[in-house]
Amino acid sequence: MLPALAGVALAVGLSTALPVTETGRLGVSPTTVAGLCLAGQLWYVAFALGGVDATGAPAGEPTDGSTARGDGPRLFGLANGVTLVRGALYATVAGLVVASPDANVAWIAAVGYGVGVLLDGLDGRVARTIGSETEIGKRLDMAYDTFGFVAAPLVAVVWGVLPVWYLSLSAARYAFRGAVGLRRARGRPVFDLPDSDLGKYLAGVQMVFLTAALVPAAPTALVRTAAPVVLTPSLAVFARDYLVVSGRVSRHAATLGDPE
Repeated sequence: MLPALAGVALAVGLSTALPVTETGRLGVSPTTVAGLCLAGQLWYVAFALGGVDATGAPAGEPTDGSTARGDGPRLFGLANGVTLVRGALYATVAGLVVASPDANVAWIAAVGYGVGVLLDGLDGRVARTIGSETEIGKRLDMAYDTFGFVAAPLVAVVWGVLPVWYLSLSAARYAFRGAVGLRRARGRPVFDLPDSDLGKYLAGVQMVFLTAALVPAAPTALVRTAAPVVLTPSLAVFARDYLVVSGRVSRHAATLGDPE
């Protein structure tokens, strides 16, 4: 129920505040797509955790602190609130995939995604500062990290800013997680990821590049020229990480040459 309510609230809020109420390319309003995306992400996280009710506790678990697990995940805490705002911004960007990049909406994607990028990491810092780190917060953060790398490239491709093959970035993230899940389901060993921050650095580069690419004033020719240079290292890291978690390459060998 909560994911649906959040999706409706976002759709209604956008239809009131933003000039994107017209029917999109597929006969669907961008605000409706945005609401569905937010609801879907929240449903996915709740499903992964076995259900989360409005009190913030796992479904079927007491909310008075009497459980051995202590207080359940707090969906409405400050840190998770920051994460939810980021999710709403990314959902708004995703909704624009059915909108035309005219003067009314051209800046919404860049600003929405850019602010979401600025909020990335802030939720974790807030949670650690006030001692409110929760499993649902971690799941939300991971879900929105992945979804942001789908929403922004997809809009950029549909709007003709990036070539269609740039969506391999989105596919790689899901393919990696799916391949790891498949190994676990088959009972095969899954080794730890490399002790390396290279993936985080490259993710940051991707976020900055995608924000810049969505800015209406950015020269499309320049963006398309830079795209393979920015994309290739990220795809290479996904390949490296899978080789490590599948045991084909050792963690030590994978981190040789990484920046300190």
